[in-house]
Amino acid sequence: MSASKMIRGAMILTVASIVSRLLGIFFIIPYNALTGTEGTFLYGIAYTPYGIMLSVSTMGLPLAVSKYVSKYNAIGDYESGRRLLKSGFLLMAVTGLIGFLILFIGAPHIAAAYGLPANRINDVILVIRVVSIAILIVPVMSLMRGYFQGYQSMGPTAVSQIVEQVVRIAFILIGAFLVIKVFQGSPVTAAALATFAAFVGAVGGLYVMLHYWVARRGRMSQMKQTVQRRKKISYLSMYRELVNYAIPFVAVGISMQLYQLIDQFMAYHYLGYSAQVKELVITDLTVNDQKMVMIPVTLATSLAVSAVPAIINSYAKRDINEVNHKITQAFELVLFLTLPAAVGLSSLGYMIHGLLFEINLHDLLIGGRILQWYALTAIFFALFQVTASILQGINRQRVTLISLCAGVIFKILLNPLFMKVFGMVGPILATDIGYAVCILINLIAIKQATGYKYSAIGQQVIHIVGYTAVMALAIQLIFLLFGGSIPSGRGIALLVVMVSVVVGAAVYLFLSRWTGLLRRVVGGMRKRRTE
Repeated sequence: MSASKMIRGAMILTVASIVSRLLGIFFIIPYNALTGTEGTFLYGIAYTPYGIMLSVSTMGLPLAVSKYVSKYNAIGDYESGRRLLKSGFLLMAVTGLIGFLILFIGAPHIAAAYGLPANRINDVILVIRVVSIAILIVPVMSLMRGYFQGYQSMGPTAVSQIVEQVVRIAFILIGAFLVIKVFQGSPVTAAALATFAAFVGAVGGLYVMLHYWVARRGRMSQMKQTVQRRKKISYLSMYRELVNYAIPFVAVGISMQLYQLIDQFMAYHYLGYSAQVKELVITDLTVNDQKMVMIPVTLATSLAVSAVPAIINSYAKRDINEVNHKITQAFELVLFLTLPAAVGLSSLGYMIHGLLFEINLHDLLIGGRILQWYALTAIFFALFQVTASILQGINRQRVTLISLCAGVIFKILLNPLFMKVFGMVGPILATDIGYAVCILINLIAIKQATGYKYSAIGQQVIHIVGYTAVMALAIQLIFLLFGGSIPSGRGIALLVVMVSVVVGAAVYLFLSRWTGLLRRVVGGMRKRRTE
């Protein structure tokens, strides 16, 4: 396959992934407006265990299967990929059924572990059981996506991802509107429909994959085997290799959800607020504000991990100097985009939360404070993902699992104390420390494997921090002009956010362009596209 076609396929998948993620972020704004804190809380508290169980059930298969199939197709051994697909259907059906049963049967135990008030337990059991239905079909769909990607056919996965997300979100918002506005129903009913939307979206995504399978199966089956093996690869060897590929993908995929689940399990036990305030804190911490924090992370890491194929290629050639150069480019890009975005989001925490979610002053002060602190965690999220991607590129995937376990242990140990001492900000600080531990372990592993010198990016980091500080100062001056950082209404919040974004971005980009940093970062992106 031509390099240009591979690059085009990778770009299609990257764009589809960004679009899908952004849709999954922004839908929460109208959904929260329709169902309020109660509906959003129930949605979030059901989706977190679902997301973890889904990641475990699919075992990181889309990318792992893609890597496996691509490897054997490259040497003309198409039969190995076909055998994996056939056996994988059965495996995914089994793991999907097990995942569904664990969530469905275990829903009362999960709800009890949260420490919820008695009047909320049955609602949580309902939404967890409803969302668990999707696990029956998502693993099979994931297997098919990975198989197509192994043939360097990214279109089916891209279309399937977007269709799944669009169908899911449309079902959530239409369902919530009908329940709340037309039938005058409860947020609990709306949340149950919102969680059932995971199944409806998965059906849409699976339909797309089956359509492509019917259309392309004949052409793929006609690809002739050019490698004749004396004996077939055993299923044990096949899945051992697959699991080795999949472990880091699972670790990165569930990292954020694990941290959220820890917060959800501990909040009612250790936060010293009323039940109503605890519900609001959990909603902002794991759904509303968390979605906003993911915006800079999604954009930055999607671009930064595009360097991974080039790192893999250079590392395979043992060109360590080129590997280190590409590592520098990945770090530069993720910091160049994430640091100012995170600081800007933090500075505008009350304004953005007031604009998108709350007009009630009491709720705004809680949500705005959480967003102000949580926004900076975007830097840790992004660095963990990019270091994990680099480790994948240099064949040190298992370090990611080790670092994740270490970070989660720190999070679990620190969370109770920090919740008691720092209140609603405590779990954010514990998350930052947990991710810092993960990142440190990853950085050490990268240095040991490649001899990378972090001083190579030191000057750029100083520039980025300096320009970000000037940008933050400019935003503070805008607050002085408009009467403070807490909005009196949505109108003033919209005006301040628009002015601050335009002025802050202009200041940051001007300083970056003036010193040549912008040229360096953009030049690195262009170079990767041509490689």
